[in-house]
Amino acid sequence: MLRQDSSRHQRPIAVFASFSGAGGVERMLINLLHGFVALGERVDLVLVRAESPHLAQLPAGVERRDLRARQTLLAVPELAHYLRTRRPRALLAAKDRAGRAAVLARALSGVDTRLVLRLGTNLSTAMAERRAIERWLRYGPIRRLYPALDRIVAVSEGVADDTARIARIPRTRIQVIRNPVITPSLYEAAAGPCPHPWLAPGQPPVILGAGRFQRQKDFPTLIRAFARVRANRDCRLMILGEGGGRAGLETLITELGLSADVALPGFQPQLPAYLARAALFVLSSAWEGSPNVLTEALALGVPSISTDCPSGPSEILADGRHGPLVPVGDVAALAAAMLETLDQPRPASELRAAVAEYEWMHSARSYLEALGVAATPV
Repeated sequence: MLRQDSSRHQRPIAVFASFSGAGGVERMLINLLHGFVALGERVDLVLVRAESPHLAQLPAGVERRDLRARQTLLAVPELAHYLRTRRPRALLAAKDRAGRAAVLARALSGVDTRLVLRLGTNLSTAMAERRAIERWLRYGPIRRLYPALDRIVAVSEGVADDTARIARIPRTRIQVIRNPVITPSLYEAAAGPCPHPWLAPGQPPVILGAGRFQRQKDFPTLIRAFARVRANRDCRLMILGEGGGRAGLETLITELGLSADVALPGFQPQLPAYLARAALFVLSSAWEGSPNVLTEALALGVPSISTDCPSGPSEILADGRHGPLVPVGDVAALAAAMLETLDQPRPASELRAAVAEYEWMHSARSYLEALGVAATPV
């Protein structure tokens, strides 16, 4: 049995973040907070922004503290005040800017709270097309401030290696902890009612993509590859998500004559119910950190394909043993992998076993160890 009350009179641990959308980072933090509470921890969620549907799932045992500042770095004085007055045992900062702000706030506060930064994206790939001055302005503060962190947690080996190169710090200072993706609620949501007529029994197989409509996810490549697949067999494509790139995707779908076979239903909070009924999940990204939706698909036994982008997919799919990896932006290779996997899907039991390390309580315990407040059974 997990200890439920032993931390009741202890100082809390803090999670410092900006909730500004419906993305994977916010969802994973909610899962992590549920894990912390289940392990008996008192937790403060310190927010710069609180604009996310995922906050509706905030655990009852978490005390939410909204800061007035609307930008992470402008929140440094408020965060320093919080550290002085609340004196959390440790603080977990989510994303680069939060980590840098936490270093400055701790220095300003004069306290010795342990600082841990969670990083979830391959920054050098994300910055590759930026001007040299932009990269310098982003990397300079990282190289100055990251050495002051007590620990950096990366969501994949690729993110860890990339961060060590950018920050110019020893790789040994960065710990890899898998995202808390696999939760009881994942399976509960997957077992819910059929969320879309295309996914009902007897319909043609549905290929599913999901993510924000932005350059990183490269949905145009997925749509073009689907056009080739559709020319060979009866199937449909559904891409869940929202973003500024919707108009461009809709135009491409029309130009390719796919309007009857491609659906963009928008952001869907019951994503697992869609995943569980898909014939195939495809991740077409140009870069990632550790793509949660790919992990969820495997946990639900759904055959999956990904681009071999930096970083994460090759680790999740074990270098292609659990699903094809194709070059980024390669329409022909992606289409061929889709056809092959539809014809010869891997066993669901193999796929589920491949992602056991992403179970939520395993991840929560690892984070508490990184924070220096490891929970133990009683």
